[in-house]
Amino acid sequence: MPALELWNFTGNVALAALLGTIIGLERQFRQHPAGLRTNALVSTGAALFVTLTQLQGDTNSPTRIASYIVSGVGFLGGGVILKEGTNIRGLTTAAGLWCSAAVGTMAGIGFGLHAAIGTGFVLLVVLGLKPIAKWVDQRQSRLQSTPAYYQLRVTCQDRDHSLVRAVLARHLGSVPGIVLTGTAVGKPKKKKTVLRADVTATPANDRAIQDTVARLLIEPGVRSASWAKVAAPPE
Repeated sequence: MPALELWNFTGNVALAALLGTIIGLERQFRQHPAGLRTNALVSTGAALFVTLTQLQGDTNSPTRIASYIVSGVGFLGGGVILKEGTNIRGLTTAAGLWCSAAVGTMAGIGFGLHAAIGTGFVLLVVLGLKPIAKWVDQRQSRLQSTPAYYQLRVTCQDRDHSLVRAVLARHLGSVPGIVLTGTAVGKPKKKKTVLRADVTATPANDRAIQDTVARLLIEPGVRSASWAKVAAPPE
């Protein structure tokens, strides 16, 4: 092997290892399972695979080998994705491994500058977008913790108002986050009674309220049912 070719090989692989290490630093700092060494190994391995074809004089194989690297890293990334109850962890770490493989592949082929620029974009996404993602999560959390207030009005036969009230309470009670805060029954008029229900939902759940109204309308004694969102807790 000519000395120049050996130096090129060493430089490409060393650059791949360095860039993979840089990407892995962020994961290592945050104590994720696939940290500095894992990302460095993935990047180095990808560089070695594509460099092997060049050493054999096959100029077309690097792109074919790269496709195998993508699928292979997919299996590796699946190993760091963990499901804890309803939460899924490790997606960012798995994506980082995928990016390390891409950077290593480019460095191994000889596109060192492009690989370095790619590493910069990876770090920009991982570090630069984190405050934005945190802000979105906090805003979403505030929205989910903000209650909404509703008032339902049901007109039914006077003799059926107790049954309608029971159906209303049972249906609303089956929906998480919804509380029936109070009911009031107006004076019967022409054998009809207007039932008013005050409801609090945390977070807002217009769909559940609409479903409740639809459920009430199928009761034989119900003549009409409607709902409205109010700006403040009903007095």
